[in-house]
Amino acid sequence: MSTRRKFLLGTAGVAAAGTALVVGWGLMPPRQRLTGSAPLPTAPGQQAFNGWVKVAADDTVTIQVPKSEMGQGVITALAMVLADELDADWARVRTEHPPIDAIYNNIATVADGLPFHPDDHGLLKRGATWMTAKAMREIGLMATGGSSSVKDLWLPMREAGASARAMLVAAAAQGWGVPAADCHVSQGVVTHAASGRSARFGELAERAAKLPLPDQVALKAPADFKLIGKPMPRLEAAAKQDGSARYGIDTVLPGMRHASVVMCPTLGGHVASFDAQATKAMPGVLQVIAVPPLRGSTGGVAVIAGTPWQAMSAAKAVVVQWEHGPAASLSSAGITQQLKQQLAEDDGFGYFKRGDAAAAMKAAARTLSADYEAPLLAHATLEPMNCTVLYQPDANDGPLAQVWAPTQVPGLARYVAAQALGLESEQVAMNVTLLGGGFGRRLEVDFVAQAAHIARSLPGQPVQTLWPREQDQTHDFYRPPCVARYQAGFDAQGQLVAWTAASAGPSIVQQFLHRQFGLAGAGPDKTTAEGAFDQPYEWPAARVSHRIVDLPVPVGFWRSVGHSHQAFFKECFLDEAAHAAKQDPLAFRLALLKNHPRHAAVLQRAADKAGWGQPLASAADGAKTARGLALHQSFGSIVAQVAEVSLDPADAQRIRVHRVVAAIDCGLAVNPNGIRQQMDSAIVFGLGAALHGEITLDKGQVQQGNFHQQALLRLVDCPLIETEIITSTEPPEGVGEPGTPPIAPAVANALFALTGQRLRRLPLKLA
Repeated sequence: MSTRRKFLLGTAGVAAAGTALVVGWGLMPPRQRLTGSAPLPTAPGQQAFNGWVKVAADDTVTIQVPKSEMGQGVITALAMVLADELDADWARVRTEHPPIDAIYNNIATVADGLPFHPDDHGLLKRGATWMTAKAMREIGLMATGGSSSVKDLWLPMREAGASARAMLVAAAAQGWGVPAADCHVSQGVVTHAASGRSARFGELAERAAKLPLPDQVALKAPADFKLIGKPMPRLEAAAKQDGSARYGIDTVLPGMRHASVVMCPTLGGHVASFDAQATKAMPGVLQVIAVPPLRGSTGGVAVIAGTPWQAMSAAKAVVVQWEHGPAASLSSAGITQQLKQQLAEDDGFGYFKRGDAAAAMKAAARTLSADYEAPLLAHATLEPMNCTVLYQPDANDGPLAQVWAPTQVPGLARYVAAQALGLESEQVAMNVTLLGGGFGRRLEVDFVAQAAHIARSLPGQPVQTLWPREQDQTHDFYRPPCVARYQAGFDAQGQLVAWTAASAGPSIVQQFLHRQFGLAGAGPDKTTAEGAFDQPYEWPAARVSHRIVDLPVPVGFWRSVGHSHQAFFKECFLDEAAHAAKQDPLAFRLALLKNHPRHAAVLQRAADKAGWGQPLASAADGAKTARGLALHQSFGSIVAQVAEVSLDPADAQRIRVHRVVAAIDCGLAVNPNGIRQQMDSAIVFGLGAALHGEITLDKGQVQQGNFHQQALLRLVDCPLIETEIITSTEPPEGVGEPGTPPIAPAVANALFALTGQRLRRLPLKLA
């Protein structure tokens, strides 16, 4: 983060006082996202056309993808978007991560994070979204998250491709002395049919790049797309298959040293004192240093050695006296009790209101209520936290430090590394590697700040800091714990007349802003109640609220964030309401979606594909099976899922999910292959959490240190997954996360149909 950005953040309140200035600025159009603050670096023979694409003399087209690739296929999808508008030869397309620049700031995630209902199209929402988009263009962050990558860059990358295409056509037309409108582009070649002349992009690049950017460009109609909408293989797949792909953990540099960290076992604690005398005598040990709590992390001791094994072995031998801090009194049971108590006292901020829910509930002929709980959850990325830093304060040319990191926020990562090294951000070069899983964990930069702090003690030598799995699991930024209380009211005919939902838990956004920018948390946080208030159901009278409860536990963005547990609460209680009303769960939901045809169509498609209402065959071993369904909207996409479950005849507590049928309306499907892969991934991720995921605390210490204590979903337990993609001409919406929220309630609702047990707590455990 630059000094300018810090200044803008620190003076935001002062600027707000200048109403005329703010209004005038707000009425101006958002700054363009086509060209960066500096020209793109080019190799010999390459020409940069804007901040997004370069063309080389050998016809290679290099597309800038400012989003981090963590398995979600964003490199391929975004390259398809630009290449289609450019009419490039797909076989000649390459991608690279661009330098840090404001034109790549993520606007969509923050704008979509405003606490408005999707059905709200009012002036206040439009104005707030407009102002937020403008602000994020100036002081935002390059970030990959919120299932926003394609949505955020859908127009900028199309405009960049169309702009470069127009310049190439103009260069050809000028050279041939013909009207540009008479030229045609296809597969990286510009042709003039009347004269029979043609030129490849590489032949035109040097002349075209010198032309001015066009003032306006015409974007393709969907009927003219050649790549968008086609099932394309992943660009990085071959490198992953042959082992040449490089993740952060694969970084190898000449003379590299290795660091391992042991952190205070109590979350938020730090080092009181340590004795490293014996450790320093161990083979390969170079340094032993204390590491303070950085960017919300827990303090610890780091050992730098010649090899990873030497560093890990020596770190365990350091004798440390810990200062355990305020979390030392926390337990999981105590947290749950505190949340329930505070929710009983005050239901918090109201995110959604329709009619007078309290009066409707009081007048109801019958009411139904239920309490739900969701635990802390770790991200469990398969690539543990790691970062490599080369600090070279005496460098006469080039950056004073270089960082190699699997991060979702390269600008923020560079900033915190610079702070830890006592440098300005511009003096640090950031190299973003592939990410071996992100799920929101790598939106945090504690591990980057920590690695830079450690490398500062060994200037001139690259140091790779790698967390052992146990440190990773016990020092995460966890999905927040949450409790919820739902109530429904029915009239004498069994029709739903009132709906209330209140929940309590910590705020991710408030914690994040405090640990990254020092901003005091205040006001509502959409992520706390998303999935509960922003849904399409047409409740006759409703109130949905959340109470923020501060806890000394680090919480962070976990795949699908608030939707991950609020969908479980909401969709399970809908099933309870349907049962109480003696209605089929599908019919009950459809009756609440009369003015939401897209949602109803998705739900009906999944139900039809799954054979809802038809007899269900027994499992292969003869066990009885049952279906459950769920519908949920998140990150702009609508997803319905039907799960088929049974119990293991040899172990009545073992839940088996045999088949999941999913339908998704995500707007225009840029790469259907990628969408199906992400639905598979999201369902597997969510199912593992639904069946096994739980982090428990005792005296502020996490009890699950590795995968033998916190199981992931195994291949043998993975269901058959079938995904139906709804055809749409709407703009693309999120895909990476929307498949996760519906799976837990779909399974829980199937278990009720199978066993009659209502499971209201995650993970799902039968009595």
